[in-house]
Amino acid sequence: KKLNKPVIAACDVHFKDARDSIFREILMAGQGYKDASNQAPLYFRTTEEMLAEFAYLGEALAYEVVVENPNKIADGIEQVRPIPDKMHAPVVGGAEEEVRKFAYERARELYGEQLPEVVEKRLEKELAAIINNGFAGLYIIARKLIKRSEESGYLVASRGSVGSSFAATALGVSEVNPLLPHYRCSGCKYSRFFEDGAVQSGFDLPPENCPNCNTALTGDGHDIPFETFMGFKGDKSPDIDLNFSGEYQAEAHKHTRKMFGEDYVFKAGTISTIQSKNAYGFVKKYLDERDITVNKAEINRLVKGCTGVKVTTGQHPGGMMVVPEGYEIYDFAPIQHPADGKEKDIITTHFSYKALDETLLKLDLLGHDVPTLYKHLEDMTGIKIADVPTSDKKVMSLFISADALRLDSDYDPGLIPLGVYGLPEFGTENTIRVTKEAKPKLFSDLVQISGLTHGEGIWQGNAQELIKNKTCTISTVIGTRDNIMVYLMHKGMEADMAFKITEITRKGGAQQYFDEEIYKAFEACNIEEWYIESCKKIKYMFPKAHAAAYVTGAVKLGWFKINYPAEFYAAVLTKHTENLDIDCVLAGKEAVRQRIREISVNQEAEPKDKLVLKALFIVYEMLCRGIKFLPVRYNKSDAARYIIEDGDLRLPFLTIESCGENAAKRMKEVIDSGDFISIDDIKTKAGINNTVMERLNAMDAFGGLPQSAQLSLFELL
Repeated sequence: KKLNKPVIAACDVHFKDARDSIFREILMAGQGYKDASNQAPLYFRTTEEMLAEFAYLGEALAYEVVVENPNKIADGIEQVRPIPDKMHAPVVGGAEEEVRKFAYERARELYGEQLPEVVEKRLEKELAAIINNGFAGLYIIARKLIKRSEESGYLVASRGSVGSSFAATALGVSEVNPLLPHYRCSGCKYSRFFEDGAVQSGFDLPPENCPNCNTALTGDGHDIPFETFMGFKGDKSPDIDLNFSGEYQAEAHKHTRKMFGEDYVFKAGTISTIQSKNAYGFVKKYLDERDITVNKAEINRLVKGCTGVKVTTGQHPGGMMVVPEGYEIYDFAPIQHPADGKEKDIITTHFSYKALDETLLKLDLLGHDVPTLYKHLEDMTGIKIADVPTSDKKVMSLFISADALRLDSDYDPGLIPLGVYGLPEFGTENTIRVTKEAKPKLFSDLVQISGLTHGEGIWQGNAQELIKNKTCTISTVIGTRDNIMVYLMHKGMEADMAFKITEITRKGGAQQYFDEEIYKAFEACNIEEWYIESCKKIKYMFPKAHAAAYVTGAVKLGWFKINYPAEFYAAVLTKHTENLDIDCVLAGKEAVRQRIREISVNQEAEPKDKLVLKALFIVYEMLCRGIKFLPVRYNKSDAARYIIEDGDLRLPFLTIESCGENAAKRMKEVIDSGDFISIDDIKTKAGINNTVMERLNAMDAFGGLPQSAQLSLFELL
């Protein structure tokens, strides 16, 4: 009052209600804070509670500091947004013209100068949405990044729902064709589309020759609606996620910064929160230390209250936020070094990329194994991935049995139930289990399995039961989000209602948000009761385009697995090199089988053991096909790749325990240079430690080379 300064009353608030104090106490106790139990004053008080706290000032003054002064400050603050509204995408000069030009050029290459009505109608619809909503630049940026990667010899795979866009297919941004299943002729450009829903993928169409020119027809198209990518009105910001080879990803990021400028590209920031598994650990520790016993419901309540609390900041594995020219990053977000990498030369947005999703363009340039495997297989075989068939009967048989691999007669069928090891997304324990139960016959069935194994609330207690009791087959259960819209439209439902039901279901809202209008629409189209009940059990659904891209990769790699087995294992095992137990794998298939059994029954297996196990399954299958490992040899082994010798695989230096990638490369460089006269000379020039050298010597990797220069000179004399 003497200084005429306004005073306000405030709380030190860390949680909303007083009863929530237990959650903060648990988390603080778990981190070793001694004052963890002192949480009582830290809740958010009501106006009445605040007036009571400051009653000692007298009624009038308490009201002034609790109510009037805070409101004066609030009234003095203009309405502000921490993040600008609307999308601020970078402007790419001429993007609208380029999108239209390139899309039509490729469409005509595939379907002829006079496009079929179904193709032109779809393309025009998409181009209108892309151009009118200002997204043409995004498509052109993605196209440029992909072209650059392909020029470097690395194909790029799409992920997410971008494959729902035929414009993306025509621009080379996606390898998935979302049109109706169809035949097309590479010669005269004849095409025939299947519109009745009986065929779910063009890859499932039987071989047929063109009725006009007798050329073998190509089956294509996966029947994926564009709406699931950019919304029913085509105005939803498109999310183009690209899988670059892990060997090229850093170059893709570097090129993006070069394309837009260092001051306009930043790594997408993330906020890590406590997951339920970790929250359970905090709760269990808290209760155990205090010898408190509570029932399961109370434990679940405490876990739920601790879940989702911020832990730290980090960076998205491939997300790049692009600031448009004329702005700076501070117009949208603060920037920082991520808390989990302060020492690295990385700058991220301080706000999570999720908060900026509708404001700044985010490029998802992720690293993935499949493009790397493609590169290695193309290099080894000379066969282009684009020329590999996607409807080979032997390849499809791998998902039913391992017979096509022609394994040794004494192989253990319990360890090789199917022929899918090494095929991306299909070699995991869970996917093998689902695949065995589903008994897929078609490419579209594999797409269903991919959707079922990536979704939530969609297989167990849902599709699994429907297949078991023969209500459905793998072809007819709900597998991916797009299937719902397509199925309902084929049943005669209006597109807008089918889209609405799809959006509700894919997010897990069917149980809560299916209303009378939706049930009437189901009734009008004679939708089966099992279908409606299945929708209501779903919590999350996978995009069909993403599943189709995954399965395409698996099927193409499966073709190499059957036709070029040594090259296939040489490529696939580069992902598992550091987890190979070379003493075990060199000892043969019986030793490998025994090691698999040991790890499998070990209840206390370490995470590293599980990675070793994954590699051993692939190795066991390889050995059962008569392909052996050859030991490391200084003049025959590569640094990191497996060299094929008479159908067997020569182990690289990287397989030696404790020999990292850099050490393996240095050793290979020294050996290739020929500038050495002894084992010790190689060790010194390559900077290899004693442990690695001892292991190499034990394997006789330097057979024929003298140990030291002195010995070499003595022998010479």
